[in-house]
Amino acid sequence: MSAARRRPKTSAKQHTGPILKSAAEIDAMAAAGAALAECLDLVCAAATVGATLLELDAIAEAAIRERGAIPAFLGYPGGPGAPDFPGSICSSLNDVVVHGIPSPVRLEDGDLLAIDCGLILNGWVADSARTVAIGSITAEAAELKSVTETALQRGIAAAQAGNTVGDIGAAVQAEVEAAGFQVVRSLVGHGVGRSMHEEPQVPNYGMRGQGPRLEPGIVIAIEPMVNVGTPDVTLDEDRWTVRTADGSLSAHSEHTIAITADGPRILTTR
Repeated sequence: MSAARRRPKTSAKQHTGPILKSAAEIDAMAAAGAALAECLDLVCAAATVGATLLELDAIAEAAIRERGAIPAFLGYPGGPGAPDFPGSICSSLNDVVVHGIPSPVRLEDGDLLAIDCGLILNGWVADSARTVAIGSITAEAAELKSVTETALQRGIAAAQAGNTVGDIGAAVQAEVEAAGFQVVRSLVGHGVGRSMHEEPQVPNYGMRGQGPRLEPGIVIAIEPMVNVGTPDVTLDEDRWTVRTADGSLSAHSEHTIAITADGPRILTTR
């Protein structure tokens, strides 16, 4: 679940700066991430023509609880004037960038659906997102999906100890803009741990060598949010659903990763 650029969040203890995790704690987070990857596999497999977003949400919640975990998104506090989030997944369809609320809407051939999901296992949060093609999508939608996934991998590759958060953002931005697309700037990735949103914030744009220094023990969610058109977004009346300002397609891809002395470790994988 993305963090708002304008609203930095910290842990429950109001810690300032990244909260470093030990090797054992990173292993525990990897266990949570593996469970989340299994849940996302099930939800993505069920995301077919005719399925509803509420049905996908129910599959996610059941899968999470079957693994002894708790849905991290369900009941997550909203911003000013927003209710607590009502779903276990964010189901963001077509022009919805992030935080789409699960609804009775049925998936149609040609839709592009971003599924963002989080869980808490033994007190540790895992957060990941995938964009799914529903049936036969357009060439533009397929390219958007592919570029977003590649941009995530570029960002992960830049997440090396000694590099900076700006190196991650610069790598993502370069991949996206080379394809003629735009990264959303008002929403960012974030630190992850006992809380969903910790420091540092991780924008999908930036300058190499700028921003907080990465060191072993930092765990972050890198999550490119990529639009075909303008990078600008709007917020629906529900105070959660974020859409592209021009109605163009958007895609979202995310992994939780740990910075280690041996390179980035993807935690949200099986």
